[in-house]
Amino acid sequence: MPTMNISLPESLRAFVEEQISQRRYGTTSEYVRDLIRRDQDRQHLRDLLLAGATSEPGPVADGRYFDELRDEADLTSGG
Repeated sequence: MPTMNISLPESLRAFVEEQISQRRYGTTSEYVRDLIRRDQDRQHLRDLLLAGATSEPGPVADGRYFDELRDEADLTSGG
């Protein structure tokens, strides 16, 4: 796996080491990878929210809408 080196001021380095200890990460790399994955997830969610905000409105989610969903689910489940 390729490596990447970063420079941190002492206060951030101490914070990272504290997080590794408190959260039971095995290494600094595990902690940084987890942070990056969480940031990717956050960005993906943001993209989905923005896409939803700019999309056409969907059907009204009223009682009839949910009744139709239940009926459809019953048909597909054989019930």
